Amino acid sequence: MRFLTPSRRAEDGRGQPACREEALSPVSPALPPLDPALPPVDPGLLPLTAEFRPEGLAVGGVLLDEAARRYGTPLFVYDEEHLRRRCREAVAAFGRGNVAYASKAFLCTAMARLATEEGLLLDVASGGELRTALYAGVDPDRIVLHGNNKDEAELRTALTVGLRHIVVDSFDELDRIERLHREEGLPPARVQLRVAPGVAAGAHQAIQTGGHDSKFGFGLADGAAAAAVRRARGSAAVRLEGVHAHVGSQVLDPAELADGAAAVARFAVEHGLRRLTVGGGLGVAYLSGQSAPSFAVWAERVRAAVRGAGWSGEVGVEPGRSIAARAGLTLYRVGTVKRIEGVRTYVSVDGGMSDNLRPALYGARYEAFLPRCPEAPRPGHARLVGKHCESGDVIIDDAALPADLRVGDLLATPVTGAYGYAMASNYNKLPRPAVVFVRNGEARLVVRRETEHDLLRLDVATGDGLGEPVAAQRSHAV
Repeated sequence: MRFLTPSRRAEDGRGQPACREEALSPVSPALPPLDPALPPVDPGLLPLTAEFRPEGLAVGGVLLDEAARRYGTPLFVYDEEHLRRRCREAVAAFGRGNVAYASKAFLCTAMARLATEEGLLLDVASGGELRTALYAGVDPDRIVLHGNNKDEAELRTALTVGLRHIVVDSFDELDRIERLHREEGLPPARVQLRVAPGVAAGAHQAIQTGGHDSKFGFGLADGAAAAAVRRARGSAAVRLEGVHAHVGSQVLDPAELADGAAAVARFAVEHGLRRLTVGGGLGVAYLSGQSAPSFAVWAERVRAAVRGAGWSGEVGVEPGRSIAARAGLTLYRVGTVKRIEGVRTYVSVDGGMSDNLRPALYGARYEAFLPRCPEAPRPGHARLVGKHCESGDVIIDDAALPADLRVGDLLATPVTGAYGYAMASNYNKLPRPAVVFVRNGEARLVVRRETEHDLLRLDVATGDGLGEPVAAQRSHAV
């Protein structure tokens, strides 16, 4: 990450770099001061190629202001070099063939291709994610299918194309696989059994997945996992290859992940299984001052734990957030600044919970800054909100911001590369944002912005146009 010295820029009279002026609306009332004022955005929250230029922040050699002007806002911007480096670091830590990108964090055809180009397998959790991976040209033997309630159509596709593994989650799923093998003559499934080891980790209850009380996997404590091994080994429709577990997400203490890995390793050794996958869950820093373990530290802790449990083979992992989160940021345009005397100030942007559901869903916390002056202190504070008809549409409850923020400003929230676009919705009929990859001074559109026409494509008209999509009728009228 490169930084230009403040001496290259004008100063505001207080020795601080001055924000670049833009042709915006009249200055809004100054934001109320935050005591103590937060310093500029932490470079550790920005993509690896971020650089502070006199004109503002650039990522991948592309000014964020230029990206917003070209592609509009809200906009997801991903540092392609950052994504590739994280993939390589994961492979270096765990070994080629042992790392599957957890595509639920962020998936499009470009991301699927990038991950596989860098030597990763692909972990998908639905028929839609599977179809995206196949459409991107990913070899089926490099795809692993997850899901606690796979339907017959998803399993049929998986068996027909020949995926690397199906991670089986229940006895009902084994029933479906056996029925497809028996009645349709589909080949036996290569299977890993997902188990719930009784170890729950993660920053929020909703993303803790390895406890006894979980919708995922066969329990170790109640004997369901051992029964599943016996059932799979006795089935002509199944080729049992190993065991899988995932204990939770956004874990910042690798010891928690190691505990889960040890429990699953003991089970694998006891039952003579030859493959062991311990899932993902490695957390990232979302706020200044936070730190997250490296892939190397994660690998060291996990290997020590499974060796202590008697496992001598390779260990598979499935990172998602730790690949994509810091690589991406979201750009918004400020639409209103509303100060309620004695209460608070609201800053509203042109996106919200339809492109970042995590604050409303998990209480997730973020920071924000102005790309035109990313190294400016942030003495003002306000509640940063979206444009949805929902009081809970809050991006940052008490955001530290430059005091001169105004209507029309471009505003960025970093570390939104995971579970932002992936969880995006059309709430209030807002089109989902575009996604661009930036690298070597070029921006590449990888997902176009939805249009209002897209929003109408699935609606079916009534009356004379019964059965015809509304959007098609409108095009006929034109």
